[in-house]
Amino acid sequence: MARKCVEENERIKRRYLQFLREAKRADTATVNKAAEAILRFEASTGFKPFKRFHIEQAVKFKNQLSQIKSEKTGKPLSKATIDGTLRAVKAFVHWLAGQQGYRSRISYADAEYFNLNAKDARIAHTERETLFPTIEQCRHAFAQMPNTSPLQRRDKALFAFLMLTGARDGAIASLRLKHIDMVQACVHQDARDVKTKFAKTFTTTFFPVDAEYLSCFREWIEFLRKDQLFGPADALFPKPLIGIKDGGFACLGLSRDVYSNAAKIRDVIKTAFTNAGLPAFAPHSFRKTLGILANDFCKTPEQFKAWSMNLGHESIATTLSAYCPVSPGRQAELIRSMA
Repeated sequence: MARKCVEENERIKRRYLQFLREAKRADTATVNKAAEAILRFEASTGFKPFKRFHIEQAVKFKNQLSQIKSEKTGKPLSKATIDGTLRAVKAFVHWLAGQQGYRSRISYADAEYFNLNAKDARIAHTERETLFPTIEQCRHAFAQMPNTSPLQRRDKALFAFLMLTGARDGAIASLRLKHIDMVQACVHQDARDVKTKFAKTFTTTFFPVDAEYLSCFREWIEFLRKDQLFGPADALFPKPLIGIKDGGFACLGLSRDVYSNAAKIRDVIKTAFTNAGLPAFAPHSFRKTLGILANDFCKTPEQFKAWSMNLGHESIATTLSAYCPVSPGRQAELIRSMA
């Protein structure tokens, strides 16, 4: 979109984004999304000053969003994306209504014009079934992964670690050897070093999955410590060491650095499944696989609570609603089995 700078708009936006960071304690990703949504609204008005806001601008903005196509897919924006954009702008306008110089021009009620209609809002917030791999599919994909070069060994150990912990990909990318305790068979997800969700610190004990996963991961730890002489501060799943070889760039081994984001983690897992002739499951889907597995191991509420805590959840309800899906067919099957 063509960018036009309106000084008074830029000043008030800067104040609002600071308010999100410092007062609302929003993370960088949330602040950036808010800034992007506000800029999109600003462009829809022709970059008019916010002091000239009127409700017709909100109506026009909603209509424009419904007609925009995604740059990635070429399809219209999803209702969830539209809803998220509108809610971000609504929050900004609601905040503006209380600021000096804007109170006489914008009312708190004006922000309500950024709401989706009831039908579209229900569509936007409807939970949809997410595909996840079965235990058998995981076994098959894992068995097909090569295990010869250091990078191949790393990738296979990464798959095994996901099955053992169900850790989020962002956390995995930032893990170091010091976070692994092979004696207690656990990983300490310390938010001071590890990119955990909501900066939560917790310990995950390895889940009772196939012994092949633990064996593979144990061998990887020994390889890093004994063969590569990695120390506690070095990456658990390091980036490749790139250098010059035979006049060109090539992988010379393993660096000691962690990845800055989870893109490579997602690529490794998706490739493992597609190479095995299976759908490209994402790392996060392993959490649902482990959530379903709880049905086989947890016999008491206390055991299920421990399983939920091991996934980093404070409430069992989170585990049940997000990671223990029950399809309508399975629902009927369970009810009939109780007769």
